[in-house]
Amino acid sequence: MSYDYDDQNVFAKILRGEIPNDTVLETAHSLAFNDISPQAPVHVLVIPKGPYVTYDHFSAEASDAEILDYTRAVQAVIEKLGVAPGGAGQGYRLLVNSGEAGVQEVPHLHTHVLGGRVLGRMLPG
Repeated sequence: MSYDYDDQNVFAKILRGEIPNDTVLETAHSLAFNDISPQAPVHVLVIPKGPYVTYDHFSAEASDAEILDYTRAVQAVIEKLGVAPGGAGQGYRLLVNSGEAGVQEVPHLHTHVLGGRVLGRMLPG
């Protein structure tokens, strides 16, 4: 499969410092920041610093170091924001949209970390 990365997408511009963000966490291979249009009290986006369009693109072509870093960055955001089940946290949702049918708006892999309230069912029915 061929993945065409658009280096003019908003997340690429954030990574280059052309657009500011509200950083929650930064690691060697990942950046996490608050969503500008939050859909829950906690709504953070975690993106890899590499040019990956979708999760399948990332998992097929990223290095082991990038994959581990990204996975641990998502976990660190969950821990830092206190949304893990048990204790003070009530739980969270991870959401990754991919492609047109998945309603992906920005062609750069990003994981939404949502929490801070009961989120309801993902899909009706």
